[in-house]
Amino acid sequence: MNGGIARTGGDSIEKHFLEDAVLQLRKYKGLADGAVAQVADADLFRSVDAESNSIAIVMKHVAGNMKSRWTDFLTTDGEKPDRDRDTEFETEPGDTRASVAARWEEGWRLLFSAIEGLAPSDLSRTVAIRAEPHTVLQAIQRQLTHYAYHVGQVVFLARHFAGPRWRSLSIPKGRSKDFDVARNGQPYRTTVEETR
Repeated sequence: MNGGIARTGGDSIEKHFLEDAVLQLRKYKGLADGAVAQVADADLFRSVDAESNSIAIVMKHVAGNMKSRWTDFLTTDGEKPDRDRDTEFETEPGDTRASVAARWEEGWRLLFSAIEGLAPSDLSRTVAIRAEPHTVLQAIQRQLTHYAYHVGQVVFLARHFAGPRWRSLSIPKGRSKDFDVARNGQPYRTTVEETR
């Protein structure tokens, strides 16, 4: 079982695509979660300048996007009429680390539920995003790249705010030769551990 989708011999490329999409999305979520865990509450809501988004704003935007895109994914337009995208980019009085994290987790839950519920034959079906037709495969790819962009922002900002307290989420700078990393992002082994 890999991210909720079973892998068996002789699987189709469509099945492998769905498995890999879930795997990559879980890695993105893990990177963002690992970065956010290293940031103080105040830094979660801090931006580097007046025109930039805070980590909390990026998380709210991603969560709002996910709620809109993945709720009734196969049967309704991915841009829901009740989505208020502009408020995703505002810090509201009730926003706390816990409330932003709850929205974030709900968005990811909706995403994984939708993708893990797909059959390989669904990839050629047509869905709409803002009334624009996409195959399911195209819609997944569109969102995968969108989320990678925002996860990169979260990691960059978290690293900036954490400063010297930062713990690398992948291979630490200057230590590439110490690590062999599997496709799922986990180390096969580290040469540092082998020498102990």
